[in-house]
Parts: sequence; C-alpha cells; structure tokens
Amino acid sequence: QVQLVESGGGWVQAGGSLRLSCQASGRTFVNYDMGWFRQSPGKERDFVAAISWNGGTTDYADSVKGRFTASRDNAKRTDYLQMNSLKPEDTAVYYCAANLNYPMGRNQAAYDYWGQGTQVTVSS
Repeated sequence: QVQLVESGGGWVQAGGSLRLSCQASGRTFVNYDMGWFRQSPGKERDFVAAISWNGGTTDYADSVKGRFTASRDNAKRTDYLQMNSLKPEDTAVYYCAANLNYPMGRNQAAYDYWGQGTQVTVSS
C-alpha cells in the first residue's frame, strides 16, 4: 500500500509558476514510476507528465511540454511538478499517481495509487 499526498497548489496569475509536491509513504517509493494528471470542471482527467522510477525518463503532454518539469527525490520519497509560464487553461485539480506494474505511460488504468489532488487556479 502506498499513500500519496499532494501539496503546493494555489492561485497564481498567468505567466507565474508553482511547484507541486507529492509525498509518498508506505511501500518502497523507488520502485514506482510516477505520473501527474489533472481534471478541470466538467472535463475528464487528463495525463500531464510521467517520470520513471530513477528519474531518467520523462514524458509530457503536448499542452505542457516546455513549461512543466517532472522530477523526483527518492531519498525524500517525493515527486515534483514544476509548472512555469502558467496559463488559465492550466486551471485544474492536479493528482499524482504511482505505477508499479506497468511500463511508464499515460494510461490512467496503469496507476495503482492516487493522491487526493491539489487545486491549481491560474487567473488571466
């Protein structure tokens, strides 16, 4: 069992930055690929970014590529999402998720554990 707790969300003006954190507890964090997803009101939850267990491989949705950066510190059992040049369309609840059993990817069904989400609001 893995517990994930996101933090770092909040309100920011367009063009600003936020860094989300995802603190893991429970089973060995280092074995998990991690993903970030987001959901806006009335929309489905979408893939944002993923990072492999050792941080060596990352993947980003086209909408955030070049603006968002995923990283992790396995010693601290923490996954990060640095979000720069934020846009109003980035407004959403952001979730981190852990994937143990499947290749790193964008498929939500591959993720075993999810955090509760943190709200990010970007004003124009």
